[in-house]
Amino acid sequence: MFSEFFQFTFSGITLGAIYALVALGFTLIYNASHVINFAQGEFLMIGGMGTVVLVGAGLPLPAAMVGALALATVAGILLHRLAIAPARDADVVTLIIITIGASIFLRGLAQFFWGKEYHALPRFSATESLSIGGATLLTQSLWILGIAVVLVVALAVFFSRSKLGKAILATSMNKDAARLAGIKTQVILGVAFGISALLGAAAGLIVTPITFTAYDVGIMLGLKGFVAAAIGGLGSSTGAVVGGLLLGLSEAYTAGYISSDYKDAVPFVIILAILFFLPNGLFGSRAAERV
Repeated sequence: MFSEFFQFTFSGITLGAIYALVALGFTLIYNASHVINFAQGEFLMIGGMGTVVLVGAGLPLPAAMVGALALATVAGILLHRLAIAPARDADVVTLIIITIGASIFLRGLAQFFWGKEYHALPRFSATESLSIGGATLLTQSLWILGIAVVLVVALAVFFSRSKLGKAILATSMNKDAARLAGIKTQVILGVAFGISALLGAAAGLIVTPITFTAYDVGIMLGLKGFVAAAIGGLGSSTGAVVGGLLLGLSEAYTAGYISSDYKDAVPFVIILAILFFLPNGLFGSRAAERV
């Protein structure tokens, strides 16, 4: 009984950490530009597929990971520079449609250059699993949790201590005032898109050893990351982390105690409940003020 509970909890927290990283990417872009970037899932795909391709080209795994993160970051900056910045005066719906188009474009490029096959990466540790309380915990899950915690802490320090992070915050609060203060807001927005892409790519490459990757994996994971961000409240970094963990645990318990057939339906049931009863999310008061 307890071993099953621990097993489902381990799985849920692992999934939740991935969703939290994707949700943080959504939150970062929403704060900086008020755009919901539905291409976020494709950066996750680039992280996993890029690492696979670079490893296949002969690079050691750490170098391949760095290269994939750099590729995704550049893709995020180019998305802003080539698609979002030229349409910065457009309405929100138009900008959302642009990000959906960018998602389809990136997915098409990945299919053309990398094919439709599923790929895997070696796990980061020689030991594959540990036994805790009668449940099996994959060592890759520990890597996922550890890297997710490091990235969340690093992001918090970046925004609170660095000039660049404070410039992003200033731009998110009042773009016109930030521009008058000498901040190059379009450059800052490009940096925000790059950081968001890096977060998504990091989630993609750390989860690939246990879930596989392909050109189309970003669709569902991106949607679930958006649901996690909505649960916590768009605009709240704390909400993104909490929403990701809640969503991951909900999926794991549903798959374990009810049926795995309903696992992928859980995010959409939750988002409907959130829209009906908590339209601003659990921590969404800040986002409500800016809208």
